[in-house]
Amino acid sequence: MRWQRLSDDKLLDLRLCELPLRLKGTQIEGFIKRLYAELGERGIRYRPRCWLAEEWFSPDQVPGIAIPFYLAHPRLMKLERKYMLEVEGGTETSFMRILRHEAGHALDTAYRLHFRRRWQKVFGSFAMKYPDSYQPKPNSKKFVLHLNGWYAQAHPAEDYAETFAVWLTPGSRWRRRYQGWPALKKLECLDELMTEIAGRPPMNKKRSFVEPLSQCRTTLREHYTRKREHYAVDFPGLFDRDLRRLFSSEPRHRGNRSAAAFLRLHRRRLCERIAEVTGVHAYTINHVLVHMMQRCRSMKLRLVQPQQQALEQVLVMLAYQTIHAVRSGCYKFSV
Repeated sequence: MRWQRLSDDKLLDLRLCELPLRLKGTQIEGFIKRLYAELGERGIRYRPRCWLAEEWFSPDQVPGIAIPFYLAHPRLMKLERKYMLEVEGGTETSFMRILRHEAGHALDTAYRLHFRRRWQKVFGSFAMKYPDSYQPKPNSKKFVLHLNGWYAQAHPAEDYAETFAVWLTPGSRWRRRYQGWPALKKLECLDELMTEIAGRPPMNKKRSFVEPLSQCRTTLREHYTRKREHYAVDFPGLFDRDLRRLFSSEPRHRGNRSAAAFLRLHRRRLCERIAEVTGVHAYTINHVLVHMMQRCRSMKLRLVQPQQQALEQVLVMLAYQTIHAVRSGCYKFSV
C-alpha cells in the first residue's frame, strides 16, 4: 500500500525520514523560484539554498532555508490541519510571507549583517537570548507588520527579518505605508544595507543541509505530540463568570443543547476567526476552548439564546481571553 493511502493512525507511526518527499516537481519549487526572482530584481546576488525539514527555520551558521515537510504533499497538509488546526504556509500568500521572512535570516547569515554597528544600533543585539514566549504591544509603531502575532517584537533578529520581508515584498509601498512610523527608519536602514550588498558574493558560502528530513528519525506521532505541547498554554481558565453570562444551568433550560456541545460544534470556525484577528496559533486558541468546554460540562451549562447571537458573544469572549494570554507572556514562537 502506498503511504498516501495509509490511515492517519498508521501514517503517524512512520518516521519523517521514511517519507519519500522532495522539492522538485512540487509547487514549492515554483515559490522558491519566485523568491529568487524577487531577490534578483533587487540586485541581490545570493540565492538561499532550500531543503525539507521538520519545521520552518534558517540555521545560524548556514545561509539557507528549511521548509516543513508537510507542505510537500496534500496528504500531509491534511494531517497537519487535523492535528494543528491550521497549516502554516499552506496557501500561496502565507508561504511567500514566511519564505521572505526566512530569506531575511539567510541573507543576514550570508553577509554577516548583524555584525555591523548600524544593524545593531537600529535592531538591537543579535546575541540577546530568545525568550520562550514574548509579550507584544499590538499598537506599537516601532515595528513593521508582516507575519501574524506581531512577530517583529519577539527578538532583534526577528525584527530585522520582518523588516526585510516587508522591504522585499513586491508592491508593498513601504515608504508610504509606514510614513510617520518609527519603523520607517528600520526600513530605510535595511534599504541602505541591501544596496551595499547588491551584486556582491556572500561572505558565508556554506552549502550544507541542517537537520534535513532524510536524517530525521522522529515519527509523525512524536512530532505532533511535541508540537501540540509547544502550543499549549498554562491558561488560568478564570472565565466561569463569563460563561454563566452566556449560558445557563437553570432546570428550565434542561432540554436545550449543552454549551459544551455548542462550543465543540463551532470549534474550528471559532479558532480560525480568532487566529485571523489575533495572529495566535489556532491550536493555542483551541487549548483555551477545551478548558471552556470542560468548565461548561462541570457547571452543566446550556444554550439559552439564538445560536448566532451566542456565537458572536463567544467570539468576543474568546478574543478577550486570547489577548489576555498574549499580554500575559503566553504567546509561543511559531516560525
